[in-house]
Amino acid sequence: MQYRKDRYGNDLSVLGFGCMRFTTRAGKIDLKKAEKEIMAAIEGGVNYFDTAYIYSGSEAALGEILRRNQARDKVNIATKLPHYLLKKPDSIEKYFQEQLRRLQTDHVDYYLMHMLTDIKTWDRLRDMGMEEWIAEKRRSGAIRQIGFSYHGNSDMFCQLLDAYDWDFCQIQYNYMDEHTQAGVTGLRHAAEKGLPVIIMEPLRGGRLVNHLPQDALKAFRAAVPDRSPAEWGFRWLWNQKEVTCVLSGMNSVDMVQENIRVASDCLPGSLTDAEQAAIRRAGEAINARMKVGCTGCRYCMPCPHHVDIPGTFAAYNRLYTDGRFAGLREYFMCTALRRNATGASMCIGCGHCEQHCPQGIPIREKLKEAEKALEGPIYKIGGKVIRKVMKY
Repeated sequence: MQYRKDRYGNDLSVLGFGCMRFTTRAGKIDLKKAEKEIMAAIEGGVNYFDTAYIYSGSEAALGEILRRNQARDKVNIATKLPHYLLKKPDSIEKYFQEQLRRLQTDHVDYYLMHMLTDIKTWDRLRDMGMEEWIAEKRRSGAIRQIGFSYHGNSDMFCQLLDAYDWDFCQIQYNYMDEHTQAGVTGLRHAAEKGLPVIIMEPLRGGRLVNHLPQDALKAFRAAVPDRSPAEWGFRWLWNQKEVTCVLSGMNSVDMVQENIRVASDCLPGSLTDAEQAAIRRAGEAINARMKVGCTGCRYCMPCPHHVDIPGTFAAYNRLYTDGRFAGLREYFMCTALRRNATGASMCIGCGHCEQHCPQGIPIREKLKEAEKALEGPIYKIGGKVIRKVMKY
């Protein structure tokens, strides 16, 4: 296992265990199966385990497995505060104490604000006393390091990074999201601030493994015939020195062992020029199925009417590369989960963006197409519910 340093010089395994997708049977986590997978990971050197309050049964399962095997002190637990459920300041402590009980521990090593969306949301949390609460928990040792997870564009991500003295952050990042989501811009900005970056969705929920076009598979096979698509995705990430730990939702011992094997020899800068070219060709094959040729360069931004143009096009394209649910999910997270909505319907057709697009994309026309495809009844109703719950 390779290790990279966190902000304070502690070793974090480059492979982390994402605990959102434990196998379930009859609606409950299969604890025996999860135990075998977690212990195989620990034995292989994995020391970062990521869960969250809203991952049904996950915190309790992880806590019980670590207790049974007296393994709590061998690992770092990362879990997340569901800040979007907070109604009053007292709720912060209530949720945290519940998480400690579930995890059967007296401290959390890496604690995250779950899906922090924008500066206004962070301002709301600050107004509730979040900074003072964090400071007290850090003094007592109940929280060792504080961070946030994020889905959205790089501009807002960088603003959030600068809004508080964070210890680490977590972003969606993979070879298809290099210029969308927080992207390489956000990754490097975090690294410049000395912050470890935890990677989620390294394989886009398995879609960079199970749904690749034949041309992408041919590009991989031509370069290294016996390397799996998953290994290609992981190696692309670990090739970058700014990446600290990559989460994988491993749900078999074989998968755990295979990922540990790959993680054991992936060093920054280890990909050859030919291997990087194969990944680019695979990405081009995937992009060929897209509806808008947006590269995520962001020359069209900022939109004077707050449309997240690259984020909208990324989600619109994802409808056709990863499936309808994946596209709608990304669009919802990147546009509706904001204090100020940033969806395609905000466009008034001013054309300011098209003056700066190096790809010559008819942005206004494509935004209308995206709005029709993405902003159906589910999106509109869901957005209203979320905004009411979060008091936006």
